[in-house]
Amino acid sequence: MSSLLLAVNGTLMRGLELNGNLLAINAKFIKEAKTAPHYRLWSIEDRHPAMQRVEQGGVSVELEVWEVPAGGLASVLMEEPAGLCIGKIELSDGETVLGVIGEAALCEGQREITEYGGWRAYCADRETTMSGTTT
Repeated sequence: MSSLLLAVNGTLMRGLELNGNLLAINAKFIKEAKTAPHYRLWSIEDRHPAMQRVEQGGVSVELEVWEVPAGGLASVLMEEPAGLCIGKIELSDGETVLGVIGEAALCEGQREITEYGGWRAYCADRETTMSGTTT
């Protein structure tokens, strides 16, 4: 296996803080996608999200799918914040790919942001709130 698909739902996405980690290993953006409606999302200290699969109360979370050279996956994971790891993610079309998920302990006591449906939407709302602009 020379490459694999990797779903990312936070700062590894295009234009965000850690996207350079994917670009550094020559990963290729494939598509924007959503998960199947089995996930919840937390903001970890407002620095990055953590997504977990749940049995009940899940939603579809917006993410990106990247083609990642298999040999580069470990270097990307090692640069992720502590508590984030690789697991299997079910996409809305039924496809299963590897993806970044959060350990349960990482999410304890953190702000749940599932209602936003994704990290970008949460960040946009946070920016609007911080600037004092309301819609």
